[in-house]
Amino acid sequence: MSDNPVEAHYARRDLGETILAALKQAGKDIDHLTPEDLAPVDEFHGGQRQATIRLAELVGFRGGERVLDIGSGIGGPSRFLASRYGCQVTGIDLTAEFCRVAELLTRLTGLTGRVSYRQGNALDLPFADMSFDVVWPQNASMNIADRDRLYSEMHRVLKPGGRLALQEVVAGPGGEPHYPVPWATEASISFLLTAEATRAKLEAAGFRVVTWHDTTHTSSPSWSRAAEGPPPPLGIHLLIGADWAAVARNSARNYQEDRVRLFNAVLERPS
Repeated sequence: MSDNPVEAHYARRDLGETILAALKQAGKDIDHLTPEDLAPVDEFHGGQRQATIRLAELVGFRGGERVLDIGSGIGGPSRFLASRYGCQVTGIDLTAEFCRVAELLTRLTGLTGRVSYRQGNALDLPFADMSFDVVWPQNASMNIADRDRLYSEMHRVLKPGGRLALQEVVAGPGGEPHYPVPWATEASISFLLTAEATRAKLEAAGFRVVTWHDTTHTSSPSWSRAAEGPPPPLGIHLLIGADWAAVARNSARNYQEDRVRLFNAVLERPS
């Protein structure tokens, strides 16, 4: 188990084997997997695949972009961008187990040549200045207190004229979230800002807002449905583990009580 409390929160023993077993139970052909087969389990964020599609449409991919997926998890969005748009995607995640599983699933979907992963810290990105056309942090900042450093690093590795694609959980006016939630068992590793504070920090880092949408209504119903009954064989509960029922219930309450909100945004590093 990692000494880092954030990585320890996300780490799951035998996660790869658990997902492969669930895929077989769901009737998937392990030897001929597609990104669509994996969508129920590998999109670890509110709204799942539809949220990824919505954010990609806001970016307006033309095909072939070099993308950095920050907080890439087990690789759902990165594989989607590679297969749908022909992007060359590099994923980075703090959690070593997520990176190992992402590599496994990418190999099984035949996308190894277009997607790669490495373990690393978003506050110290191991990439040269102006390396990427698109930086894609989807539900990636909730565990990060130093947003100034985070957004500065994103700005540094993005090419002038490049785009930052964000989906973020932010603090609502209803009070502290009920825990556990997907990104934290308790408050010590949760660092939510309001949407207004987030936007101010992004603009202070040098980004220009192109599009900014409150998308809370797209995530709240999915958590309400998840809280109502047992999970399907294949789903993000496999990444959450034993706390799933409490996480689903609290996530639904947090949206219903306006304790958390969700937004999608596209920002640009000016030329």
